Amino acid sequence: MIPAEYIRKIIHVDMDAFYASVEQRDNPELQGKPVAVGGSKERGVVAAASYEARAFGVKSAMASAIAYRRCPHIIFVKPNFEKYKAVSQQIRSIFYEYTDLVEPLSLDEAYLDVTENKKGIATATKIAKEIRARIFETTQLRASAGISINKFIAKVASDINKPNGQKTIMPDEVIPFLEELPIRKFYGIGAKTAEKMKRQGLHFGRDLKTWSQALLLQEFGKSGAHYYQIVRGLQKSEVKPNRQRKSIGAERTFARNLSTPLEMEEALTKIMKVLNERINTSRESGKTITLKLKHHDFEQHTRSYTFEKPTNNAKLLLPKILELLQQPFPKKPVRLLGISLSNLGEEPVDNISTYVQLTLDF
Repeated sequence: MIPAEYIRKIIHVDMDAFYASVEQRDNPELQGKPVAVGGSKERGVVAAASYEARAFGVKSAMASAIAYRRCPHIIFVKPNFEKYKAVSQQIRSIFYEYTDLVEPLSLDEAYLDVTENKKGIATATKIAKEIRARIFETTQLRASAGISINKFIAKVASDINKPNGQKTIMPDEVIPFLEELPIRKFYGIGAKTAEKMKRQGLHFGRDLKTWSQALLLQEFGKSGAHYYQIVRGLQKSEVKPNRQRKSIGAERTFARNLSTPLEMEEALTKIMKVLNERINTSRESGKTITLKLKHHDFEQHTRSYTFEKPTNNAKLLLPKILELLQQPFPKKPVRLLGISLSNLGEEPVDNISTYVQLTLDF
């Protein structure tokens, strides 16, 4: 039985193929067709794919050329992030009608703590259903949702009945659910870690549960403690409305590969201008500057430098990026360059809340 202090009413709302769905909504000619937002059939990366495109194996973050090979009749659409942000704001305003405890993860997904809600609705399941209906009524877009006792399980649950569905994992269902959950579906366990676990006989949550915390720490480092807790349903799911940004970045995929120092330096100078605008808008500063290089064969590398104190001064950041480019200069042509600033501001102090928890009706 899970201790009461680990039980909250958490909803994870995830928009269905958000960018692509917005484009299909606004252009009737795209409806029912395979759509990729971002890139072109020759270059670039897919930012989002419609479900019609996903049926052909097209995924977000996939090279556009691969997407085109998998689905030759795919339609590439240039992204319009200002429009997506505006729609995202509409969706978030709906969330705030129910609770102030909203933690956005991106433009298209967020956690909501509805243990106490503004409308006095008894169950989180009913709230999620109502929110999804309100989103469709307001934006004509569909959303899926996961509902459970913590953020981890709610996130996993939101994928179960996608698209346009929801899944509730009741408190008394949590342990059996986690025991039968395949390791590859544990949110936060990446492909490489899942493969390592598979080699060690860890295929399901029930297998992971047999390992002691000491053994998990030995094999997986500090993440081992996290695995030990989540498979037992023990996660203090504090929904943080002011979620701290981890990094600010800008990057560009080029129409042709760059190979000379002059070409790359000019490209990085332009990318730095874009990043500087984003830094000024966010009013952030950071200690770590990172150069990202993706070669013509899709091999990718990053190089970083950490300053002693946070900075947002482009006159310091650009020379350091150009210096990183030369350490050593890339031997192969590049198709993409990017710059990001991380280790932002000062370390936040977590405010740990103590919850007095009664039996909750989901």
